[in-house]
Amino acid sequence: MAGVHHEVLTFGRSGVDIYPDQIGIGLEDVTSFGKYLGGTTANVAVAAARLGRAAAIITGVGDDPFGRYVRRQLTTLGVDDRHVVTNHEYATPVTFCEIFPPDNFPLYFYRKPSAPDLQVRPADIDFDAVRDTDLMWISVTGLSEDPSRESHFAVLEARARKRFTVIDLDYRPMFWQTPDAAREQIAKVLPDVTVAVGNREECEVAVGESDPEKAADALLDAGVQIAIVKQGPDGVLGKTRTERVVAPPIPIEPLNGLGAGDGFGGSLAHGLLAGWPLEKVLHRANAAGAIVASRLECSTAMPTEQEIDELLRA
Repeated sequence: MAGVHHEVLTFGRSGVDIYPDQIGIGLEDVTSFGKYLGGTTANVAVAAARLGRAAAIITGVGDDPFGRYVRRQLTTLGVDDRHVVTNHEYATPVTFCEIFPPDNFPLYFYRKPSAPDLQVRPADIDFDAVRDTDLMWISVTGLSEDPSRESHFAVLEARARKRFTVIDLDYRPMFWQTPDAAREQIAKVLPDVTVAVGNREECEVAVGESDPEKAADALLDAGVQIAIVKQGPDGVLGKTRTERVVAPPIPIEPLNGLGAGDGFGGSLAHGLLAGWPLEKVLHRANAAGAIVASRLECSTAMPTEQEIDELLRA
């Protein structure tokens, strides 16, 4: 159907997460696994949908059973799949992880020689939907190779710095030759986005600063309107030209921290669209991330508004 309005539209990775049922052992010793929708931008879209937003994703999947699974899970979890492109050359990627709580979760990406989400071309994109969406969410991975890189530049040009054009500084070294190569591409897009979010290490790749205050200032100097730096046990720093907010961490016993940032992202998108004060936006996003970190899976672990309320009351 044409003309459907998306409140949140993400562009980037999707795939299948294969997560072990056994905790605290290496993959060579795992005997059973669970299968889940994965990919950071897919997870953010699901997280926003769980909070009541009309969400959709631009991504690619293979012409294979896992591709059909991704499409089915997106729609099951409330995300519009009309902008998903089926690629007939590359297989739908799968990602394995090991789970060593509280803070060691090695990832193993099977995306070679390329993945369908990195093959999305400008001709595949509905630019009317891009211009019309209330919040556009992209990630650094999409800048790692063409034609995805060209498509991301085209999306940002179509947005023309429309309010709530967000870049997730989600840097994954396996997608890049060097951190400098990533920084070069990030520098090109920062003037065209209005919100940037990342952890200390990702900020260091993006702007050469790992100190949260300096990193946030560097992002603002690069042109963004809201800079958000995740500081782990020190909470989250949010800065604009006129405001500085630190949201404290939410204490919770972690099980698998891999989807926490995506849960944070979906709640961030929801809060920005709701027009809440930045402190409330970040506080609730922290809670959403904490809930996901306490659960095994990612996409299906995204919390509802009620679950966030219950955690904050507790």
